[in-house]
Amino acid sequence: MGILAQFLNMNKNQKIIFYGGIAALACLVALIVVLIISNSKRTEEVNQAREETESLRLANDRLLLTNEFNQLNADFNQYEDQQIYLKNDSLVKKYNEARLKVEGLLNELDHEKKNNAQNRKRIKDLEAQIATLKGIVKHYLEEIKRLSEENEGLKKEIEQVNQRNQQLASNLSVTTSQNEQLTQTVKLAKKLNITGVSLLAYNKKGKKEKNITKARQLGVSFIVTPNNTAAAGMKDFYIRIVSPEGSLLGNGGSFNLDGSSVQCTASRQIEYTNEEVSVSVYWDVNTTLTPGDYTVEVFADGYRLAAKHFTMKK
Repeated sequence: MGILAQFLNMNKNQKIIFYGGIAALACLVALIVVLIISNSKRTEEVNQAREETESLRLANDRLLLTNEFNQLNADFNQYEDQQIYLKNDSLVKKYNEARLKVEGLLNELDHEKKNNAQNRKRIKDLEAQIATLKGIVKHYLEEIKRLSEENEGLKKEIEQVNQRNQQLASNLSVTTSQNEQLTQTVKLAKKLNITGVSLLAYNKKGKKEKNITKARQLGVSFIVTPNNTAAAGMKDFYIRIVSPEGSLLGNGGSFNLDGSSVQCTASRQIEYTNEEVSVSVYWDVNTTLTPGDYTVEVFADGYRLAAKHFTMKK
């Protein structure tokens, strides 16, 4: 007998139970379907939330790494002007290579659409490159500091050397000055000394004349004192007689004094033997002389030995 015949032979109660079972089964299936759909949505929502959380975490990691990268650049650029201390630029080259890799990874994270797993790999690569960059910057700054300290040490040594050189130059200047003074002292010691300088007027008879207007000859006399340090030999004495009007009398030629040529009234050559000797130098008057103060100067061996004023009356 088939299922249909069995169903037809059921009484009313059995049919009710049968229909109830079918209805219960349908409800259970419907509940299972609803639960499956609900669980699927919830799973999707959880996965979506997890993806969003992971994306936020990756964005935060990227931001932190970007800030760290920017700080490293700032630290590096702060000492960029001190690269002159480096003997080679290998550190700078390494830094630039690592920096370009970091910038490339940051650019990929900004513009390429990757899933979180791929982005996480980029973040890991970025962390590794920034760690490398950090090590280079640390080594770079240590090298800059070391070389800077060496340079400061060299500066101090140079300053000390300069100070010693200045001291030596000062000592040399003092020694040179002392030597010059000594040389001048020696030269002065060799200078001839004269005393008793006088100016006398003579008339046409060769006698002393008190009236200067009648003078036909002027004579300058002096005594050369003994000086063993002076060089013996022939000595030229030059006489300058300046009138009250300020004019040099006579035209007795010239002599050298401190590199300049100086005119004189008259001159005379004598032999000096380091002993006392009297010298007289004469000038024949060739103009009318006036009363007043006359200046007499005596020169020899490039020195002015005396300068004296005489009042000649009428």
